[in-house]
Amino acid sequence: MASVDRYRDGWRARWRTPDGHQRSKVFARKLDAHRHLAGVEHAKLTGGYVDPQAGRVTFESYTVDWAARQMWRPSTADAYAAAFARVFPVIGGRPLAQLRTSELQALVKVLADRLAPSTVEATYRAVAAVLKAAVTDRVLTSSPATVVKLPRADRPRVQPLELADVHGLADAMPERARAAVMFAAGSGLRMGETLGLTTDRVDWLRRTVRVDRQMVTPSMGSPRFGPPKTKASHRTVPVAQVTLDAVAAHLARWPADGSGLVFTNIRGEPWRRGTFCELIRDAREVAGLPSSVTFHDLRHHFASVLIAAGCSIKAVQEALGHANASETLDTYSHLWPADEDRIRDAVQALHGASGVTSVSEAGGTTL
Repeated sequence: MASVDRYRDGWRARWRTPDGHQRSKVFARKLDAHRHLAGVEHAKLTGGYVDPQAGRVTFESYTVDWAARQMWRPSTADAYAAAFARVFPVIGGRPLAQLRTSELQALVKVLADRLAPSTVEATYRAVAAVLKAAVTDRVLTSSPATVVKLPRADRPRVQPLELADVHGLADAMPERARAAVMFAAGSGLRMGETLGLTTDRVDWLRRTVRVDRQMVTPSMGSPRFGPPKTKASHRTVPVAQVTLDAVAAHLARWPADGSGLVFTNIRGEPWRRGTFCELIRDAREVAGLPSSVTFHDLRHHFASVLIAAGCSIKAVQEALGHANASETLDTYSHLWPADEDRIRDAVQALHGASGVTSVSEAGGTTL
């Protein structure tokens, strides 16, 4: 039962937590002790009670336990692990209840001095996710991860590779990896989706490729199939005959084994993402391409080809597996042709065909 009694030079409020543990707190005035107990009982009745002892757990200790319970893809787990490795040296030993918004702002500043804005944001989002979970678990009453200013990340405009650049990159790759480059440029599939392509996902007659999984490479263990990046990534992509011909020629030289995997390394095993990235880096140097070029630029090339051909935003969105059209527009809006000439041509086509050359000729008045 809750009670207030005399304790040394003050008044001690005592109560039990919802799980039966005894807690106490000393106040200078008896009135303050009773007010505290009233607040505690109200919080217990409304489900908002937070055990003051719970907040003593350190950020690192709580984070490790929280992360172990998450159902993440290997790539997501690796990303979170990298983010926590950056912050543990700074706030890992701090009790959760003692973390302040000002400390998190200082953490962001420390990270911003040596990391790119996008990396800083990703790291901060990971910290915020942990603190939000702590509130849900009744470890904290509220999260200090609020109103923290992040460094501005200016997103550069996508500059798609030209066709000659794509061919140059492919030609500089090892022979066994060239078809993967051409396939990605002709289908827009992400790296994991490309490296996880199997023959049963290719419809040679309808000229489509079904995307319902990808090849994931965990930091520990061998590459294996996993779900696509997002729900919207499940899709069927129309593929040109020239792209299918490249895949067919590749399979004729390096037939798929029992797994049906199309693109494999020299041992006939799945490519590791890190290894394939290294091949891309070496090839772009040989091809004389900028150091910013990555495998993902093949996806941008595919999108630019569709846009140049007059495909709608919806068609490009579905082919790329974007969740919504706004994501597509945010990335590629500058590649769509400007509408000024279309507006002029539309009016000219209608009014010019009428044969009326001026308002006065049509019986109107002039000013």
